[in-house]
Amino acid sequence: MKVNKEVMKKIETNARLNLSEEEREKFMAQINDVLDYFDKIKEANTDDVEPSFHPMAIKNVFREDVVEESLTQEEALVNAKHKKDGFFKGPKVV
Repeated sequence: MKVNKEVMKKIETNARLNLSEEEREKFMAQINDVLDYFDKIKEANTDDVEPSFHPMAIKNVFREDVVEESLTQEEALVNAKHKKDGFFKGPKVV
């Protein structure tokens, strides 16, 4: 597929650009170059290549959730400067 002046005008309108004739010719050539590169990529033999949705293998990096002993409520609050009714007290948000 090649971009001609008619297609370039549509691109210009959709992108809300106001290009001069010189800019239009320059960008049209650049877009056609990019499309040529895509055509070269299409020529690559990918028969034995599995589709990939991510460039690297994804693995779960999180550890298993294991229940362990933790602090009691009193131990957690022992050094808290601001506490009320057995909970940490923070500033008002509203």
